[in-house]
Amino acid sequence: MDSLFQVVVLNQTPDPERVIYQAMHQDYSPGFVTAEDRIPEKYGEAVVKHLLEGNRGHYGPLEHPQITFGVGHFPHTVMQQARTHRVGISFDVQSFRYTGQQISVLGKSLIEGSPAPHASDTVVPLEAKLETLFYLPETVKEGKAKTRQGFKPISPEAMDIILEQYRNQAIAYYRLVEECGLPYEDARNIIGYGIRQHFVVSFNCRSLMHFLDLRAKEDAQREIQQLCELIWPHFEAWCPHVAAWYYKNRWGKARLSP
Repeated sequence: MDSLFQVVVLNQTPDPERVIYQAMHQDYSPGFVTAEDRIPEKYGEAVVKHLLEGNRGHYGPLEHPQITFGVGHFPHTVMQQARTHRVGISFDVQSFRYTGQQISVLGKSLIEGSPAPHASDTVVPLEAKLETLFYLPETVKEGKAKTRQGFKPISPEAMDIILEQYRNQAIAYYRLVEECGLPYEDARNIIGYGIRQHFVVSFNCRSLMHFLDLRAKEDAQREIQQLCELIWPHFEAWCPHVAAWYYKNRWGKARLSP
């Protein structure tokens, strides 16, 4: 997995399985359910038993708790795929209309052949800086790619071709902005899908399982599978009984989303 990929929890509903239980209890209770109502000690197990086990498919109560992730350094391709999910999910995505200066600075450094400045006022080698802004596919680094027919060798030249294209993009971006006066919002059109892009995404518990159903499966793109792998421990810590049921019954099995 790429060493820069990162997923952090920004916010989450505390004790989500308690909320799920309360919502479930209201479905079947003749009275008004309040926060003071008696809740069984093992409410997480009760949620799994009454909502999920035996393919009951009663997912509505799982829509109440929410978790928000900060996702960092994934390629633009992953953001594009992730944003096709629309139900129970909200996104805010780093805009290159407003954050393109970093590309311009790198382009200038590449032209001058000087080290690229870093946010900490230190300097880093240009190739290293290039890889902090642009993603190099792991298949290229490993020299092989998995296909339906087995593993396919990747020529070492692929690395040089990709890096050359990334250099050219950064240089062209700098020239368009600084020499031609083009706004960031127009200059970004020359930047390809390999640019790294940060985003914030919120899921409710049900929509998170929906996402994992479709993106953690074996034939999903490798990088979005890795996003799911980084999300997983947070889901497990946040909603442990539901996550344990999900992992046993659904993880990687490409079932239809709940």
